[in-house]
Amino acid sequence: MSPLQRLVPPLILTLTLLVIWELACRLLEVPTYFLPPPSAVALALVHSAPALALSAAVTFGMALQALMAAGLIGGGLALAVSLSDPAERAVRPLAVALQVTPVVAIAPLVLIWAGLDHAGRAVVTLAAAVAFFPLFSGILTGLRSADPDLERLFDLYGAGRLQRLLRLRLPAALPFALEGLQVAVGLAVIGAVVAEFVSGSGATQGLAWRLLEAGNRLRTADMLAALLCLMAMGLALNAGVAGLGRWAKRRGFSRGR
Repeated sequence: MSPLQRLVPPLILTLTLLVIWELACRLLEVPTYFLPPPSAVALALVHSAPALALSAAVTFGMALQALMAAGLIGGGLALAVSLSDPAERAVRPLAVALQVTPVVAIAPLVLIWAGLDHAGRAVVTLAAAVAFFPLFSGILTGLRSADPDLERLFDLYGAGRLQRLLRLRLPAALPFALEGLQVAVGLAVIGAVVAEFVSGSGATQGLAWRLLEAGNRLRTADMLAALLCLMAMGLALNAGVAGLGRWAKRRGFSRGR
C-alpha cells in the first residue's frame, strides 16, 4: 500500500468530523466559549500563529532535552545493570516506583530543588522522569534478548564482554530501544506540558502557558489552537522516530533481533 493510500482514509474521516462539528455548532447555536466551530479555531490559529510558534519551539526544545536526558540515563543504566543480575533486581523496583509516581505529585519538590527562577530546568527534569522508564525497560529487555545459540557461539570463540556487547547485544536491543523511544516521545511531551502546568509561573512560556492563559480568559478557540499545535508536535516526533526505525532496518542495524 502506497503512502497516499494510507493517508486517504484518515483524511476523509477527519474532514467528515470537521464538517459535522462545524454544522452542529452553527445549527445548534452553541456558544463559542463552550465549543467554537472549526472555522473559529482556524482563525485563532492564524491570528496567534507567531506566539504559538514561539511557544511550540519552547515546548519542543524542553521535550527534546528531556528525551535526550532520559535516553542517556535510561540507556546507560540499562547497559550497566544488564551485566549483573543482582544489580538489575536492585534497580528495577526503583525504576518502576519512579514510573508509577504521578508527575504532579513530585513537581512541587522538583520546582523547589531546581530553583523558582529556573522553571525550565524543573520542566525538563520532570519530563525526563516521565520518559525514563520506557527507554530503560526497552533497552534492558533488548540487551537480555540476544539469541542463546549466538551467546554460546560467542562463548565458543572466546569473545570478550566488549565484543559480545557491540556485535550481539546492542544489535539485538535496537528494535526494543526504538519501541521504547516511540513511547517515550509522547511521554516527554506530556511530561513537559504537565510540568509547565504545575509550575504555573509562565516563566517558560510554552504551549501549556498559552493554554492556561486562554482558559483563564475563556478563549476556547485559542485553547483548541494550542492543542492542535501540541498534537502536531507529537505526530511529528512520532513520525521522526518511525523514520529512524525504518532507516535502521534498511541499514541492517536490527539484524540481532
